[in-house]
Amino acid sequence: MDTVVDARGLACPLPAVEARRALAGVPPGAALVVLATDPEAPIDVAAVAADAGWSFAAERNAAGWRLTLRRPPELGRPAPV
Repeated sequence: MDTVVDARGLACPLPAVEARRALAGVPPGAALVVLATDPEAPIDVAAVAADAGWSFAAERNAAGWRLTLRRPPELGRPAPV
C-alpha cells in the first residue's frame, strides 16, 4: 500500500521536508506519493529520492503534482509477485 503525503499548499522546501520525514515508514517495494502544488516540488522531491536511492516519477495534473518515490525491494529477498 502506498504512503501518501499531502503537501498541497506548502511552499518550497516543505514538500521535500515532509517527503524525507515519511521515508522511514515506507516498506521495501512500496511507494511514497507526494501531492504538491509548489512548482519547485518536483526538483526538490527528486533530490530526496536520489539521496535515498529510490526511483522517482513526476506527473502533473489539474490539481498540481503527483510525485512518486518507490523504495527498492529488500536485498536478498524475492520481490512479491
